[in-house]
Amino acid sequence: MTELLSKEVKAEIDRWLKKYPEAQKRSALLPALRFTQEANDNWLSEDLVKAVAEYLDQPHIAAFEVATFYHMYNLKPVGRYQLNVCGSISCKLCDCKGIVDHLKQKLDINVGDTTKDGKFTLKEVGCLAACVNAPMMQINKDYHENLTPERVDSILETLE
Repeated sequence: MTELLSKEVKAEIDRWLKKYPEAQKRSALLPALRFTQEANDNWLSEDLVKAVAEYLDQPHIAAFEVATFYHMYNLKPVGRYQLNVCGSISCKLCDCKGIVDHLKQKLDINVGDTTKDGKFTLKEVGCLAACVNAPMMQINKDYHENLTPERVDSILETLE
């Protein structure tokens, strides 16, 4: 199954494996899943998760535990832009629910869904560590803070 991983992904995983003792290959699981996901349109199929586990000589369940625990791993295809709205207590107190509701209405999707055109996927995630500027969301790798519905609209307009 490891043949599903590209040469480039294997090289990145190998680079990370050098950082850990031979008996601690599981330590490279998070970055290995990230590299694999990035090489596959930002999502991990069941077979790719298994391939990563096998490449690291780990049981499949070990890779699935990580892939299902952390919100940064996508186990189904996602939109070109992943809108991750922080749902931590700070963001809740600053009305992240209003931001989520605004995005649901504007994009005509529910949390966990992707727009029909494949452009946006909406998620509510745990703390993104920007509490001082709540409410906030992460779009792909970029943070957007101090959100209002109007600010969200202007951010979305800038996306191709």
